[in-house]
Amino acid sequence: MNSAHLRIKRLVDLFVALIAILLLSPLCGLIAILIKVESRGPVLFLQRRIGKDNTEFQMLKFRTMYANTPPNVPTHLLASPETYITKVGRVLRRTSLDELPQLINILRGDMSLVGPRPALWNQYDLTAKRQANGANALRPGITGWAQVSGRDSLSIDEKAQYDGHYAKHLSLAFDAKILFLTAWNVILARGVLEGASTDAANNHNGGRELHR
Repeated sequence: MNSAHLRIKRLVDLFVALIAILLLSPLCGLIAILIKVESRGPVLFLQRRIGKDNTEFQMLKFRTMYANTPPNVPTHLLASPETYITKVGRVLRRTSLDELPQLINILRGDMSLVGPRPALWNQYDLTAKRQANGANALRPGITGWAQVSGRDSLSIDEKAQYDGHYAKHLSLAFDAKILFLTAWNVILARGVLEGASTDAANNHNGGRELHR
């Protein structure tokens, strides 16, 4: 994708994010109320992530875990991860509604609608592999080719391969395909795993992301 296409991609991101925020603000307000009613703690969870050109930023999510969850521990490394996830959080994670605050990240220029999912600040292996295949030169996305191709069940190597494929075949048509598949996977709740239920989950955050 050339620079002109990248500018169009950015304009599409801004337009869709603004419209989505306006349309989904009542839903986001309801989610915020449910989070506060069920458990103590902030509505939003800020997390250190690696963005375009290896720059660090704070990614926003709705909080889905109790405030007493051990900090800086990946979900799959918790002894009983299901006991730390709130009832509201379980629904948010299954439906990916916990990702909605990242629309603000798009407006701020941290993220795109479609791109490699931003690596955790300490996922050095994933960051290195993306640096080698060109994926780190892109804005990370709310969804991406890896997310619609396996999501939590993928290992670090597999995620990096999918991200590299996306970087090499970047196009607006490819983005549209990924957005369609994302909606379909959300409806079917495909690829969402909690805890160390697969070998991929033991592969340095290959499973569900660190999240509270």
